Amino acid sequence: MARFKYRMQSLLDIKSKLETQAKQEFAAAKMALDIENERLEELKKRKAFYEAEAEALLHGALQVQKIRDSKTAVLKMEDYIVIQKQQIRVAEAKVEAARQKLTGLMQERKMHEKLKEHAFEAFMQDEKKREGKEVDELTSYTYGQRIQEREKRKG
Repeated sequence: MARFKYRMQSLLDIKSKLETQAKQEFAAAKMALDIENERLEELKKRKAFYEAEAEALLHGALQVQKIRDSKTAVLKMEDYIVIQKQQIRVAEAKVEAARQKLTGLMQERKMHEKLKEHAFEAFMQDEKKREGKEVDELTSYTYGQRIQEREKRKG
């Protein structure tokens, strides 16, 4: 039996490597997004802390400078939160771009794998035909040999 060799195997290998690389890029983008979300949560916690501190300062002896500092800190945290939300949107866009790239590469690889499967099926059909032809030839040869032996015995 002949050995199957897919003529576009090198292309399939390249597609697989590109897909692996895209998976790594997607994972890195997802990790960056997670880090940005963690930063946002930390900023929200700090803002809540400064708000609680400002609230506590209002109930005790009035310390105007500390109250102003606390309000300024709360406003600064709000600015940082807005900036961080922008960073998250940028990171989300990168994740989506990486996801789309990965999806496209996966589809290309799957398409090439299907082509390989079809080529293998065609190869197997050709092999079956070739083997069938060989069996027919062998049967014809064997039948011919038997007839010759009978004729030799009769003659």
